[in-house]
Amino acid sequence: MKITVIGCGRWGSLITWYLDRMGHDVTLYGMASAPEMQRFLATRQNDLLSLPESVHLTTDITDVPSGEVIIISIPSQALSGLMQELAPLALRDKTIVLCMKGIDIATGKRLSEIAAESLDKSCPVAVWLGPGHVQEFYKGNPSCMVIDSDNEQIKHTLVNTFSSDLIRFYYGQDMIGNEIGAAAKNVIGIAAGMLDGFELGTLKGALMARGTHEVAGLIEAMGGNPMSAYGLCHLGDYEATVFSPHSHNRAFGECFAKGEPFPSLAEGYYTAQAMVDLGKKYNVELPICTAVYRILYEGADCKQVLTELMTRTLRSEF
Repeated sequence: MKITVIGCGRWGSLITWYLDRMGHDVTLYGMASAPEMQRFLATRQNDLLSLPESVHLTTDITDVPSGEVIIISIPSQALSGLMQELAPLALRDKTIVLCMKGIDIATGKRLSEIAAESLDKSCPVAVWLGPGHVQEFYKGNPSCMVIDSDNEQIKHTLVNTFSSDLIRFYYGQDMIGNEIGAAAKNVIGIAAGMLDGFELGTLKGALMARGTHEVAGLIEAMGGNPMSAYGLCHLGDYEATVFSPHSHNRAFGECFAKGEPFPSLAEGYYTAQAMVDLGKKYNVELPICTAVYRILYEGADCKQVLTELMTRTLRSEF
């Protein structure tokens, strides 16, 4: 299968390496100004992996339509701009796969909705979600992930084509639940990092249980299946997000709590705002997401807000 991957960051480069490893004809597109792409062009390497000569590298966006499948792995808030860049290419009969987790903060829309708005109806959209870190996959450590789409044929084709000994894919059954759950777990990851920053890691079990509960409530209010929050998109991704030293969101939260700088902004930062907006729109209480939002956006005292979470009105668990 001919595949184009858009995005030369950690995850985009791993997807490129993975699909090439499976024998697909893969092209990696990145902007010429991107330091990561400049490094790949010069050495075919980044800090984590090496791309073989069989991978085609390009900085020409007009090469993107060469793939039957176009995989997008970029920061979530950049998707709308990318779709505008792709519009002049008039894509037809291409499968678009989003390997990214987030909610568009300008509109509150899911990323698949943002992509579909700019595409011809002949281009179905799928999402590739679930737990995993580049470092672990590249070492050969397997994991399970999920692919979902409103197009059943495309979903099954992608799962059957992309599954291997390294990644076992499941067929998703709920685009709303999978996308919201995947985005929200990054906010829970930031909260987990804040607990680490105050050496309160023993509270992570409670964080996981209550975080999944509140996200399930939002998914249900939006018309999705609340059980999706307990699947690979959300709860299944907690180990990689809430505990792993490789997790950007957890590390960001820990540095924030300690008052230390963090080299890049984690996706959960934007998602916290989007989650609070969705909670208000659908009248769903989201105490953990709201707490993270207050800390990051309103300058509330981190330790005090986390303490307030523990001293909320007593209630039944379910």
